[in-house]
Amino acid sequence: MGLWTKANSAAEAPHLPRPGPAGPAPAGPDPVRPKRARRPGRLWRGLLAALVTGAVVVPVSAAAAHPEIPAPAPARIGSVSATTLDSVYEANRANAAEASRMAADHGDRSRAAAVRAMADPSRHFLSFDARGSGRAVEVFGDLAKADHVAVLVPGSDTSLDTYDRFRAGALALHERLGTRAAVVAWLGYETPGTISPEVLTTGRAKEAAPELHDFVRELRAVNGHARVSLLCHSYGTVVGARAANGLDVSDLVLFGSPGTGADSAAGIHTKARVWAARGADDWIADVPHAKADLFGTTVGFGTDPVSPAFGARVFAAGDGGHSDYLKPGSVSLDNLARIVLGETSEVTHA
Repeated sequence: MGLWTKANSAAEAPHLPRPGPAGPAPAGPDPVRPKRARRPGRLWRGLLAALVTGAVVVPVSAAAAHPEIPAPAPARIGSVSATTLDSVYEANRANAAEASRMAADHGDRSRAAAVRAMADPSRHFLSFDARGSGRAVEVFGDLAKADHVAVLVPGSDTSLDTYDRFRAGALALHERLGTRAAVVAWLGYETPGTISPEVLTTGRAKEAAPELHDFVRELRAVNGHARVSLLCHSYGTVVGARAANGLDVSDLVLFGSPGTGADSAAGIHTKARVWAARGADDWIADVPHAKADLFGTTVGFGTDPVSPAFGARVFAAGDGGHSDYLKPGSVSLDNLARIVLGETSEVTHA
């Protein structure tokens, strides 16, 4: 069941919940600007050990972690096509306006303000659901006429309350791509918290991958001629890798990845070109790239996607940190845009 189809089910339980990597960092210090110190690997290993324990011994209740905020059921939308896009956008803006009113009546001014902005006439949502931590799929550009479409998949701690960070990256990418392309910001799953047991396992990705797979397939009903690229950040790379098998996309791009759960690019079982990158100041490099089965739970995501052993096409991401890949003017943003536009010979490498 696709994203906008599933969102139309009023009987569905409320949804509960940052965006969104090439080569290793230089051995010596930057002669122009001192690099920010990375968080010590020992500290992160200790933190990961604690999270492993939590994942196996003390599961977190999502319902307890994210109290219910009143919101309407998603708008009932029929089939989505190039001719129905305007009505879809209008219905979702109306739903966002109602969600804002309900949140305000509940006394949650922060959620009310966040959702009110999504009801602005300039916003274009293929789907919208303000229940729980929320889900939203926003379009930038002319989706029906675009020659190139980039689908952005975010990582942990992305929700309606933190959505502006994700949206800023999508806007930056769309501006860099120009009018030939459209960008879809796909917050179509319950993202794990960065500091949570779920962020170390594939549980959320298993739930999200079928939704992403169906969404990209149904995207073809809107635009059947565009070149589609799947751009995945952080935990979103786990989601994208699981969804990629049989998916009609030209490129699967993994940046800031903790691993995908696959041992190699070939293990993803996709015909798409697989790319990977990591910024020189991205703390994700200190996360151990390993997998372990503990009491029936697989913890960790295995091979580092930027390592030669993985076999991806590694591209340069500059000296940015974990949240800098879509920063305007960055090396990583330029290379992501070249991949989306099919200008692969111009992509720079680590």
